[in-house]
Amino acid sequence: MTRSPELPEPYDVDVVIVGGGPVGLLVAADLDSRGVSTVVVEDRPFLEPPNVKCNHVSARTMEAFRRLGLADAVRSAGLPADHPQDVAFRTSATGIEFGRIEIPSAAARRRGDGTGPDTTWETAEPPHRVNQRYLEPILERHVAALPHVDLRNDTRCTGVAQDDDGVTATLRGPNGGTEVTVRARYLVGADGGRSLVRKSIGARLHGDPVLQHVQSTCVRVPGLADQVDADPAWGVYVFNPRRQGHVYAIDGRDVFLVHTYLTPEEAADDSVDRDRAVRDILGLGDDVAYEVLSKEDWVARRLVADTFRDRRVFLAGDAAHLWVPYGGYGMNAGIADGLNLAWLLGAVVTGWADDAVLDAYAAERQPITDQVSRLAMGHLRKIGATDLPAHLESDDAAGEAARRELGELAYRLNVQQFAAAGLNFGYSYTGSPIIVPDGDAPDYTMGSYTPSTVPGCRLPHVWLGDGVSLYDRLGPWYTLVVAGRTGAPDAGWDHWVAAARSAGLPIELVVVPDDLVPASYVTRYAIARQDQHVAWRGDVLPDDPSALAALLGAVRARAAVAA
Repeated sequence: MTRSPELPEPYDVDVVIVGGGPVGLLVAADLDSRGVSTVVVEDRPFLEPPNVKCNHVSARTMEAFRRLGLADAVRSAGLPADHPQDVAFRTSATGIEFGRIEIPSAAARRRGDGTGPDTTWETAEPPHRVNQRYLEPILERHVAALPHVDLRNDTRCTGVAQDDDGVTATLRGPNGGTEVTVRARYLVGADGGRSLVRKSIGARLHGDPVLQHVQSTCVRVPGLADQVDADPAWGVYVFNPRRQGHVYAIDGRDVFLVHTYLTPEEAADDSVDRDRAVRDILGLGDDVAYEVLSKEDWVARRLVADTFRDRRVFLAGDAAHLWVPYGGYGMNAGIADGLNLAWLLGAVVTGWADDAVLDAYAAERQPITDQVSRLAMGHLRKIGATDLPAHLESDDAAGEAARRELGELAYRLNVQQFAAAGLNFGYSYTGSPIIVPDGDAPDYTMGSYTPSTVPGCRLPHVWLGDGVSLYDRLGPWYTLVVAGRTGAPDAGWDHWVAAARSAGLPIELVVVPDDLVPASYVTRYAIARQDQHVAWRGDVLPDDPSALAALLGAVRARAAVAA
């Protein structure tokens, strides 16, 4: 079900997207797959690398990349293919190692022989560690080539105005060029923490404005890896009496991102010597030269917008929420926002749903954003409360005991964020207007969850054979998933699906063979959206497909029910 590329007056485009980072680019890519036209406005030049920020692409995001045909390109980017994506705990980046979270390399993922806490996950695509400097150009090149996307780099949005019929965005082109306006049905603000779009709709951020102060320094240190008496790692958590911080391998050779964590007193009086802190974290002597590639001072926060929508204008990503970037879930949560919103906007623009379905966006994403941000904040506080043992660097039995104790504690605390099954798979869209309730969703934590077909939950993954995932078979809108063939003829399912389509619900059919049905599929039938969230389940298909179609947002069925 796709729409004509022709737009009736007075619209220039279906959707304007302000912000061409990962969130905005994924909104454009998803809408393009539905035949929806977009203009993407980004003030940075085309393919200009962003600052070294997010280093982690979650499994849920990788599953979306798989659907869009990008997973292989993303998994091939960043660190060398055989570079472990482990997280090590050391007294400095070149010091004594006393613990490690094993995370497989990209090559081991492809071979299927990696070890680690996330290797047993039921997912079509495991997570991948790649810095945003490598990820974003892949997305940008992909989006620039799409037929329904007008990507405008070197362009700034200077104003947003809306009325009952549409949104007008005022844009200024390269080098302070002439202002132009673009008229659209809807506008998405994916323009970051200082969002102009958020300000334009009067939304305000609320929460905890200061949780931690951080100095980030990206450095090139040739030969640093040769000084390490341990296997390579993607991330290193450094604990020593002089300075604590994190180090992330950017290219797997000589470029590293160093996070220096400051006390409130140090932040207040600006007393930390950046060079000294970098040397203490990396374990470099004063005689070792390194190059500073970039630096940024930032504040860890937990802030969520009080509204994600004003009529035809929506917020996504950092424009809607800012929180502690543990595990990279700032970017990944923003992408989840964008894909959720793109599915809903696509439903309206292609005509099978009306504007009422858009109420699901804030109803689904805003509560989850608050939950996830609180999990991240709680994790930060647990780590901040960790005392540094005495004798940590001693070369004796007391030192060995101290390192063993801290290593075990650091593993328990941090394996949750680096193998965050709960943040990937555990959240549920309870209370959505297009989710038909049936039971309570299982509780989840940052690191754990229970697979479930309770409506609102993620449809548990199934491999159908020959590398084909159940998710590969989901249609662009809804899919009726039948758990096993026994007991009902195929013709009955086809007849029901045809009746639902006649009622205006775009729906496909997938049958999972009996021997592949997971125990978590406790009902015979489930209807899932393309984003893998269950919308309805039951042991018997409804006698009136039109009534269910109306509940799931089909405008034609809603009109019939109302009549």
